[in-house]
Amino acid sequence: MILFPAIDLIAGKVVRLQKGDRRRMDVYSEDPVAVAEDFAARGATWIHVVDLSATFEEDDDALAANAAAIRAICQVPGISVDTGGGVRDLMAVERLANAGAKRIAIGTALVRDPAFAERAAAEFGELVVADVAAKDGQVRVNGWREGEALLADELVSRLADLGFCHLVFTDIARDGMQTGIDASAYEHMAQVAGFPVVASGGIATLDDLHALAALGDEVIEGAITGRALYERAFSLEDALSVFKG
Repeated sequence: MILFPAIDLIAGKVVRLQKGDRRRMDVYSEDPVAVAEDFAARGATWIHVVDLSATFEEDDDALAANAAAIRAICQVPGISVDTGGGVRDLMAVERLANAGAKRIAIGTALVRDPAFAERAAAEFGELVVADVAAKDGQVRVNGWREGEALLADELVSRLADLGFCHLVFTDIARDGMQTGIDASAYEHMAQVAGFPVVASGGIATLDDLHALAALGDEVIEGAITGRALYERAFSLEDALSVFKG
């Protein structure tokens, strides 16, 4: 299993949002490369990087700052980068691949542009990741601000049929809240997808990581954790030991 410490970026700063709300933002660092280097020095081999400025379609300066940060993080020795946020066309996938990203997450466009999703899966294979967020079983898109008349189960099943073989599933109601996880939700999504998933949203304690690890490699490929690390609910070293154990 892979532990993905998270770096969420807005205008080149490391932030965390509560339930994806841009107005409920905490800034943790103005040096995302230093954060990535610290994660690497402490044993992380993957980092999950989200370009929230692209997701929220912010101004050119914010987008440029994030793009530069992502390129630099991709060059940190010993780190593989899983990144996404505002990936809406093949050019965006190619740009991130050229920057050195090892996985590229597609979210809103999975729903809004099915033809692009199909082409991305066909042309980029395991490089692309389906990034599905839901609340009460209903898919949310566009930075989680908009609902869709679409069940997460239906979307995940469709994406598996297209050939996606990596899935990040986010429980929006729990994201950034440190309220703990609903392990059964991830178990269910893995059954729907037919392959293990990356869990995201609500990880608050090492007990949450132990609960995910207990589901096994057939259910959980990995987990993304952010706020709990930044607010020292547990150490990165201890979190890594859960998945390596």
